[in-house]
Amino acid sequence: MFQLALKNIRYYKGRSVTTFLLTFIAAYFFIIYVAFMNGSHSSMLKNALEVYTGSLQIYQKEYRSEGGYDYLIEDNRKLFSLLKETKGLKAYSSRLETYGIASYKEYSSAIMLTGVDFQKEAKLSELQKALTKGAYDSSGACLYMGEELAQKLHVTIGSEVSFVGSAVDYSFVAELFKICGLFKTGMYDFDTQSAFMNRGFFDTIFFSDNMSSYIVAMVEEMKENDKLAKEISRKLPPDLKVYTWKELMKSMVELMQMDSFFGYISMALFFLVIFFVIMIYGFINVSARIKELGILRSIGVSDRNISTLLLYEIVILTLAALFLAVPLGAYTAYYFEVHPIVIPGMSEMYRSYGVVSDEVPTLFEPFTVAWNSLLVFVLNLLSVVYPIVYVRSFTPVEAIRHV
Repeated sequence: MFQLALKNIRYYKGRSVTTFLLTFIAAYFFIIYVAFMNGSHSSMLKNALEVYTGSLQIYQKEYRSEGGYDYLIEDNRKLFSLLKETKGLKAYSSRLETYGIASYKEYSSAIMLTGVDFQKEAKLSELQKALTKGAYDSSGACLYMGEELAQKLHVTIGSEVSFVGSAVDYSFVAELFKICGLFKTGMYDFDTQSAFMNRGFFDTIFFSDNMSSYIVAMVEEMKENDKLAKEISRKLPPDLKVYTWKELMKSMVELMQMDSFFGYISMALFFLVIFFVIMIYGFINVSARIKELGILRSIGVSDRNISTLLLYEIVILTLAALFLAVPLGAYTAYYFEVHPIVIPGMSEMYRSYGVVSDEVPTLFEPFTVAWNSLLVFVLNLLSVVYPIVYVRSFTPVEAIRHV
């Protein structure tokens, strides 16, 4: 049957070439499409995590729901010792966030002022790379402020703004701070309300030594993030909780899932068209061969062998197409992962979604390429089911007399 299938493939050149090309196009573009979709999601996530969020954060259990100073972490050093013993963490640090009113002349705005260790933040986030003017790591009464917030207050490098808020002990805080640096991450909501201060001076004003709103950490390998989160969680006191990026950025996760859902719907429609085209070509080919197949059955070839013959034909054509499409698709996916496509201005257009890069990369994953190829293979096998059923509906005599 295998040899006969090869002979039939060479004889019915039109049907064979069409099936080969349709399978090649479907497999190649499916691999590329999924690689670009996963790559854009991975890039969006990477941008968002590296800008500020980190891959996991540790809070007092009530802090995220209640907020305020009543639920601060009160022993940073103890947690740092614990995290130091945890293998797989790239960096970690503490942050203490407070809210207040910043004013300059007749302009004022609510701001989130955060005390950070600038040297550790350089390993954790993109804040240093986001510097546009002035200095990043400054000591004393200096603010590292978002450009959008600076524009709202009409300030620039060297301007002095007044700040009114409250310390950790709820005492009144009124200070003058100097603008020493400006940053722009591209995330508008973040840039329009955020300012940072060296942790040493911050602790002096807000009486927050060894305290934090939360501890932020970044893992070396994202695939190990959930595992490390569970490991850290087991070591923590019962009043503390670890949140992974999936919980911290739930809206982005849902956005990516929705985008993937509609992406696969689009591909499903594409595959549906390819499937029916291949099936129709197969059906037309089989219909034209009813008499030929009837003669084979009349000389003793069983229905099972006829079905095997038709399956061999589609399997040979499919494997030949995949043999060319899979390496080519995998190489293309890998190439654009290493050399991403650059679309100038894209980050400005989508900055509210956390896109801070003009690059559009792919994500090369052998497992993804494998299941993409397997899906195409299975669909091609299904496309021959109806032609087989149709052929077997004829008796050998009816098939021989078929016109």
